[in-house]
Amino acid sequence: MPLSEKTVSFLFENRVVDSKTWFTEHRAEYDSLVLDPIRELVTLLKPTMLSIDPQLICEPKVGRSISRIYRDTRFSNDKSTFRDIMWCVFSRDKKLYDGLPCYWFEFSPKGFRYGCGYYQASGESMQALRSLILNDDKSFKAALKAYKKQSVFQMEGMKYKRSRYPEQTEEKREWLDQKSLGFITDSTDFDLLFSDGLSDKLAQDFMLLTPMYDFMMSAEARVIRR
Repeated sequence: MPLSEKTVSFLFENRVVDSKTWFTEHRAEYDSLVLDPIRELVTLLKPTMLSIDPQLICEPKVGRSISRIYRDTRFSNDKSTFRDIMWCVFSRDKKLYDGLPCYWFEFSPKGFRYGCGYYQASGESMQALRSLILNDDKSFKAALKAYKKQSVFQMEGMKYKRSRYPEQTEEKREWLDQKSLGFITDSTDFDLLFSDGLSDKLAQDFMLLTPMYDFMMSAEARVIRR
């Protein structure tokens, strides 16, 4: 059962009403229209994700590979209870590894986006990445080659306004001056979002990012060894 117009309509209405009572009364719709399609998507993507990294968590459960619909309002001025965005994420166990790069897919009534990278890279992670770049490590060369070859994803993240590596090539500075690192694509192709072919498209595109993920994990291996 793929995602559908009813899926995003439910998310929109639930966010507008923003009532725990209403949500409880419509819990069966949430399960069938929202959770069941996401569970199926995670299950379909599992073989691809484990081929990329056997340690990735690929469990079709809320709190594991599937996001909660409740917002965390502890540190936000917005105290609304529900969000209209849902996502699935594939990362190593956070109890064992903290702050690692991950693969993810999210959707809302506005569209969807997916990719690979850090939520917010640590200073140590970025220093390790920069060291690999400056030393022309084979993992960076493979990531650079793969990034230049594909046309699906764009590098995203905050950059330093003034390059810290003005002596390096423009190609390297694009990577070196990132404060974090991620490769993301955005889409409003709802025909794809609501199709049976979504999982195949995500699997195909996630494979394009394997060298970038391996590059980031090579940096993390240096951080972990310290």
